[in-house]
Amino acid sequence: MFASPAYAQTAGGAASTLGSFIPLILIFAIMYFLLIRPQQKKVKEHRAMVDALRRGDQIVTQGGLIGKVVKVRDDNEVEVELAENVKVRVVRSTIAQVVSKTEPAA
Repeated sequence: MFASPAYAQTAGGAASTLGSFIPLILIFAIMYFLLIRPQQKKVKEHRAMVDALRRGDQIVTQGGLIGKVVKVRDDNEVEVELAENVKVRVVRSTIAQVVSKTEPAA
């Protein structure tokens, strides 16, 4: 005659299942817009900065060394002059900042 307690608890199964996933979806959306998307934007800007390096630019490496780009060797390395007659090869991805840019030759 009466519904058993177990049957009564499962009566709203489809609606409650969707309702339980909504907070999870909202948390993922918030994480995407607050963490993932800004990080991707920052990586894209860094890649554009590193790709635009040319001879004469003054740079700062992630290790804190300040130098002047002497030669762009290949896709992965640049040669940097730290002091007079002191040149080192630096991996492009370790360049943190371009302090001053040179104008392209006419």
